[in-house]
Amino acid sequence: MIEVVSADRCVQCDVCIKVCPTDVFDRGPDGLPAIARQGDCQTCFMCEAHCPTDALYVAPFSGPAPAGSPHTDEAALAGAFGEYRRIVGWGRGRTPGSRADRNHIFTERLRTAPRNP
Repeated sequence: MIEVVSADRCVQCDVCIKVCPTDVFDRGPDGLPAIARQGDCQTCFMCEAHCPTDALYVAPFSGPAPAGSPHTDEAALAGAFGEYRRIVGWGRGRTPGSRADRNHIFTERLRTAPRNP
């Protein structure tokens, strides 16, 4: 189940929002994807697999991680971001956390996104 969206890694490309089959995310007021309907998450890993900057962590559970779990602590998960992509071989040769992804949805979003001053 989706547990963490890393604000430090996220580039607000909306890919996770677009690929989620159960509409778990909303765009937050800060522009970051917000886990709005965690109970609807099917633990399909689509958001994590498609995230070009490894900003998402999906815990391998069918329900929310218990309070205090390391699966909800971004600092404790530092090495786990992008791990699913690596295991399944998606993005082979890609540097984890790289912003140089060639996904057309991601690159178009970055090209047209307003720049922060």
